[in-house]
Amino acid sequence: MKLIGSLTSPYVRKVRIVFLEKKVDVDLEIENVWAADTKIAIANPLGKVPCLISDDGEAIYDSRVIAEYADALSPVSKLIPADNRERATVKTWEALADGVLDASILTRLELTWRPADQQSSAWIDRQLGKIQNSLRQMSEKLGGNVWCHGNQMTLADVTVGCALGYLLFRFPDIKWQAQYPNLDRLYQKLLQRPSFIETEPPAA
Repeated sequence: MKLIGSLTSPYVRKVRIVFLEKKVDVDLEIENVWAADTKIAIANPLGKVPCLISDDGEAIYDSRVIAEYADALSPVSKLIPADNRERATVKTWEALADGVLDASILTRLELTWRPADQQSSAWIDRQLGKIQNSLRQMSEKLGGNVWCHGNQMTLADVTVGCALGYLLFRFPDIKWQAQYPNLDRLYQKLLQRPSFIETEPPAA
């Protein structure tokens, strides 16, 4: 299998962590979707990463689909519960954390792609508000628990960890660690895992 992605995409990092936790080998092919000569549309017409190319050549996207597919490839370290209600809880956590990433990337694109005089402060404030609301919800839902759901790491923790890491990477001015120490405790624990260490984005 081949995973098309980048080293800085938090969505790519999420699925890479899942593959590492599942101990399933996958080759990473680096692709810059913003480059003029990008070929990502050949595999994914949406022009987005990650995109997984299976052994039979089928393209599988996006990160939520790939993560679920990867989790079913091996019984090792089950990340998505089989029980329907528990599964929905974990997937809701994933949607919440992915929403933080969506808002973060929309904010970053507004700030980096548009000239300063064309940027919409209302749009930026709206996205930053989504991030703050989601962080508060994450903290409330986590409470004093060791993991986001249940008594072991799940896809919920993987996705939350990727979202928190991306905020530190691209938005260091959002001081979530001081505001939500329980989220920081979870994040620091995740940082000890080889899967998180190996997928740390390069300094940029």
